[in-house]
Amino acid sequence: MKLKFRKIAYQLHLWLGLTSGLIVVIIAVTGCILAFEKELKHTFYHEKYFVTSIKKQKLPLSNLKMKAELALPDGLKVNRVEIAADYSRSYVFRSLKMDNGALTYWGSYIYYYRVYVDPYTGKVLELENTKQDFFEIVMDLHRRLLLGEKIGKAITGYVTLIFAIILCSGLVIWYPRKMNKNMLKGMFFIKTSANWKRINYDVHNVLGFYAAIPLLLISYSAVIWNFEDIDQWVKKTLNGNTPTEQKAKSVIPSGELSASKHILDMIGRKVEQRLQNKESALISFPRTEEGTYYAEVTYGDKQYQNEQYNFDQYSGKIIKYQFYKDKNIGYGTALRERNYDLHTGSIFGTTGRFIYLFAGIIAASLPITGCIIWWNKKKKSKTPKKKKK
Repeated sequence: MKLKFRKIAYQLHLWLGLTSGLIVVIIAVTGCILAFEKELKHTFYHEKYFVTSIKKQKLPLSNLKMKAELALPDGLKVNRVEIAADYSRSYVFRSLKMDNGALTYWGSYIYYYRVYVDPYTGKVLELENTKQDFFEIVMDLHRRLLLGEKIGKAITGYVTLIFAIILCSGLVIWYPRKMNKNMLKGMFFIKTSANWKRINYDVHNVLGFYAAIPLLLISYSAVIWNFEDIDQWVKKTLNGNTPTEQKAKSVIPSGELSASKHILDMIGRKVEQRLQNKESALISFPRTEEGTYYAEVTYGDKQYQNEQYNFDQYSGKIIKYQFYKDKNIGYGTALRERNYDLHTGSIFGTTGRFIYLFAGIIAASLPITGCIIWWNKKKKSKTPKKKKK
């Protein structure tokens, strides 16, 4: 029975690996590039992320929003703003509209701009056509293979699911049928003194084992993003009897409206006050009459460690608040909030990000070393045996 299970695991590992290998390499390589995206952007694009001088007071948020929108082409409006706690950082306004039915990267983004604004002077540091940004193209290649939300996301989703099966079947194959001292050593160490075929086998076998756990965590978090049904099932199962979250809505007033400019400035001041000794914040602007200003204040490098606010767009009052340590949100919701950090490794701090980076490099190598193993075995089976005289 054990031998039959092992053979099934081997066949799954082999054929699923051969069919999905190329896409796994693309996803893994792009993931490695994005592992330290923020740090790379701040290094290479320093002039737009940082201001030249820090003044005593920042301009009102409504003023900065107006400056950003004047810089945009065709009278476009901004959707949200990113604010760093670091006083030397610029404000980053985003204007984005997507077509989820498009079949290519270029068709997916109807428009996508980022406007970098000095918060002290209102000067536009750069208008970025984000569709042409290197890191955005890499991100889309990682998420959708440049094939759009409908097709590309489905392909990467199923390949990630297949990759998780490959990892599990690989662990079954990795464990030897008979355990002895030599087998035990071969499970955890690469025999560098052997021929290149044996070294290639060990690289695949040993490194695959060491990377298995982080790669399974990466795969799980990617599956959650790609399959809404699985996402909802996990959330509902873990939440149990926890009440369903209610969507926050603004109350449309029957009387005279307050100036939206005044409301935005008030919200901007509240968020700035909450930013003290924290990392960053983002404010998303309402898109409908019942929509709210959604603000997220992040404490540090772990994105899930945050405070979330929904402000009424007509009064500026807080109508919903959520703190990451709240126990009444349910285990499923709490796990979902941690999904990004689980995917990037930041849930384990900077060390986790480096571990994930090395795991990503190993993931990119596995289809290549695996294919070489299969090819060598194929050639060996085709080589005719010499007849004894």
